[in-house]
Amino acid sequence: MAQFGYHGDPEVIKVWSTKSIPDDSVVASNKRGYVTFAKKGIPDSRSTQLYINYSDNIGLDAQGFSPIGKVIEGMDVVDNLYKGYGDGAPRGSGPSQAKIMREGNKYLKKNFPKLDYIKKAYVISE
Repeated sequence: MAQFGYHGDPEVIKVWSTKSIPDDSVVASNKRGYVTFAKKGIPDSRSTQLYINYSDNIGLDAQGFSPIGKVIEGMDVVDNLYKGYGDGAPRGSGPSQAKIMREGNKYLKKNFPKLDYIKKAYVISE
């Protein structure tokens, strides 16, 4: 999955780190291309982080991860995001969420120069 959602400025991250979004019922499955809020493993702990599934992850459905949207155009762009850093620390050599929260884009640009950034996205409701 491609996870995103922290602001590049640690001061903005601080403001949002105390906010949460209540869970939704799972009515769609975490299939390829679906967009879902990440959460801390406890109920009602969604915040600004989301992820896009590269493949079907239906095992997340039973854990309460409720998709909120689907990539309907541009999944080829998602597929081409840089994946070389792997999972985030401590599981992999990717960015540490704690360091992102403290240092923001300064940390990311210095330590993960190949990381991709979202500059613009559109939400289209049906």
